[in-house]
Amino acid sequence: MVGILILSHGALGEALIEAASHMHGKPLVGVAQLKVTAQDDPDAVLMRARELIARLDAGQGVLIMADMFGATPGNITARLLAAGKVEGISGASLPMLVRALTYRESPLAVVVDKAMSGGREGVVHMNTDCCRGPG
Repeated sequence: MVGILILSHGALGEALIEAASHMHGKPLVGVAQLKVTAQDDPDAVLMRARELIARLDAGQGVLIMADMFGATPGNITARLLAAGKVEGISGASLPMLVRALTYRESPLAVVVDKAMSGGREGVVHMNTDCCRGPG
């Protein structure tokens, strides 16, 4: 099973995990979050992230979902990448997490692809794409 780590500003990761757990109807195993605040030392967060990755990796690797490319969570994620073992994507969202959870028994590369497609397909302009209201 691929481990999943959400690296985000504030409590976003915690909220995503709570929502996905609610949708699955049970606590999520092999999923963790690490929040970054303005007061945190990025090197200390990096060390904690390495510890979490070691705990989450059951042999199939770990997917890190950062909330935003170019911000501290994304920059820390970039320092953790190891092709085929630790993969990172940015733009963490609930559709992305749910898709990753659905496919996490697959190889890491498949989980990355499915999570990214979940993120892309989860963005819908509802007025024009699906839900035209009256007038």
